[in-house]
Amino acid sequence: MFKPLLFIGACLLATVNFAQKKQLTLKEAVTQQYRSFAPDNMPLFQWIPNTDNYVYLNGFVKLMKGSATGDKATEWFDIQEVNKILGSQLNWFSGLEWIDSKTFWLNDGVNYYTFDTESKTGKLVLKIEAENAENVTFEPNQVQLAYTVENNLHVVNAAGKKIAITANSNKNIVSGQTYARSEFGITNGIFWSPKGNFLAFAQKDESEVHDYPLLDITQTPGVLKSIKYPMAGQKSEKPKIGIYHFAKKKTVFIAPRSSADAYLTNVCWTPDEKFLLIAEVNRGQNHMWLNKYDAVSGKFIQTLFEEQNDKWIEPEHPAFFPSETSNNFVWISERDGFNNLYYYDFDGKLIRQLTSNQFVTKNILQSTNNGTEIVFEATGPSPLNSLFYTVNLDGKQRILTADEGTHNIQISSDGKYIFDEYSNHVIPSRSMLLDGNGMFKRVLLESKNKLEEYALGTTEIGTIEAKDGTVLYTRLIKPSNFDPNKKYPVLVYVYGGPHAQMITNSWYDGANLWMNWMAEQGYLVFTVDNRGSAERGFAFESGIHRQLGTLEMEDQLAGVAYLKSLPYVDGNRLAVHGWSFGGFMTTSLMLRQAGTFNVGVAGGPVIDWKFYEIMYGERYMDQPEENPAGYKDNSLLNYAANLKGKLLLIHGTSDDVVVEQHNLSMVKKFVEAGVQVDYFPYPMHKHNVSGKDRVHLIEKILNYVLENNK
Repeated sequence: MFKPLLFIGACLLATVNFAQKKQLTLKEAVTQQYRSFAPDNMPLFQWIPNTDNYVYLNGFVKLMKGSATGDKATEWFDIQEVNKILGSQLNWFSGLEWIDSKTFWLNDGVNYYTFDTESKTGKLVLKIEAENAENVTFEPNQVQLAYTVENNLHVVNAAGKKIAITANSNKNIVSGQTYARSEFGITNGIFWSPKGNFLAFAQKDESEVHDYPLLDITQTPGVLKSIKYPMAGQKSEKPKIGIYHFAKKKTVFIAPRSSADAYLTNVCWTPDEKFLLIAEVNRGQNHMWLNKYDAVSGKFIQTLFEEQNDKWIEPEHPAFFPSETSNNFVWISERDGFNNLYYYDFDGKLIRQLTSNQFVTKNILQSTNNGTEIVFEATGPSPLNSLFYTVNLDGKQRILTADEGTHNIQISSDGKYIFDEYSNHVIPSRSMLLDGNGMFKRVLLESKNKLEEYALGTTEIGTIEAKDGTVLYTRLIKPSNFDPNKKYPVLVYVYGGPHAQMITNSWYDGANLWMNWMAEQGYLVFTVDNRGSAERGFAFESGIHRQLGTLEMEDQLAGVAYLKSLPYVDGNRLAVHGWSFGGFMTTSLMLRQAGTFNVGVAGGPVIDWKFYEIMYGERYMDQPEENPAGYKDNSLLNYAANLKGKLLLIHGTSDDVVVEQHNLSMVKKFVEAGVQVDYFPYPMHKHNVSGKDRVHLIEKILNYVLENNK
């Protein structure tokens, strides 16, 4: 049963003056959604420390300054003025970070400058001379930069002294880079200690990981360039965490305790720099130990606690220390079905479960009130929202952002004021000033609808029920001249995989503008977030375990049944498109539910999970030898002969996430089965097609649907 929730987004509202409206071009839809059509906001908003003043960027080249108690913000500095003072060539106020109430840092990724806003003076403080430096990570207390060059880690300080933290000639030993294929919330491999006396870093031994070849066609003759790609069930990388002690000029290493190829994740320092906390997850990803290590010796001290689950354990957030004077910490855990906050002492004793919400905590922003309150982001009662709450160490919780929608906030250093910028189904962007309790004070900026002059239809957000009664959220985009007495073809856009949510309470409702262009061609564009997708809790997500694709298809078919129940849907003209996991879903639906859709366009699809990488694939499917039936049932190579209708497969030839072996293996099976399909490569593109070529991609996809969904 369909239940409407939110109707007719203002951004897409058609009027009786349709004939006078502009027609959105596909190129505009693809290239301008986040440019000329992007709502006005206050980018890089920051509170100036220990004041009631704030700054933000106008056009990224003007630094605006305002006051919580004063009038409207005015221009303070222009980037060209700053460049003249610094002798720099900054394109914008990149890397702006306050040192104190009058001085801030700027950097271009290589050169680091300080700028005094009172004296209007500044200087170059740090410089990296290596041309191929990557993963640059700044340490402000002692003014140091850590960076990698190829597989080694280096540091330079304000005096110009350079330290080679590692010097491995073996290219298989990689230090300071992201590892575990960036799973478990991992985004970097460099971890400065709070006062800058230590540098922790990830190191991975990839000696036993398969060298996977990618073809570079820009050279004559073409050249094979190898990446390390550990496929499910095969040899994996072996991680360690190194700790360099600057005073001792010595590095110690921490290795996994369960097995050499376990995962070391969520690395964090204690406020006193004496200890390192590391979450170790076994290769099977169903057992986690939060371990404490001595920073100087690297010696294991104790396991603070452990968690197990018969499906998977996936820690994504390091321990959070509310107070700089205590090693008591807060841990985010999904152990009760939803991410909640748990307060521990440093011996691993649970002091209190701080939250018991039946909705998802996304992350911790900061602590306030001298470390007695934790500010965190969560979905709230509706999983489509992104709201902010605070909870004190006694477990008393209150909401800071009462308006439903998708919020981002910044809290002043004394906690008196909150900057809140949000959007929702009907508000493009609203920037507000709140007091420390979240009470409204005034609007700083409100964006108009940048698309009000265009002929665009409506977006409806609603719910349907899965076969077992589970509520699923839907989005339906209609054309501006929608006529309920007509029959419309439908394009179903699908992703469907973990860690993604297609439908949100935000401007555009999580949709891409090309979907609205497609609607203007006489289509309905429909999406359902099936089980397995994000922000609904562990039970909703984990039903897919060991059978990726099966439950997700069942929910997508519930969406198809809903569409066919609508009097204005032509149930004989359905098309489906998705990318990555969505490409897997598209191909699955075309082959395993053959005849449901006339047309499918699958971009960068997973075809067989045995070809996918260990860290993601084994979490959801286990190893191939542990789950042979699951791998077989969901391998699309087994269903090539089933195809009905038209299928276009697309792949970037340099894809290092879903390697092209997936798609080429599928094409081979089609050839063997005598089944005709269409295939289009994007040479030298990685997992998605970006830049100017993206217009070509979207044209290819939508024209294929329009031409074949007859």
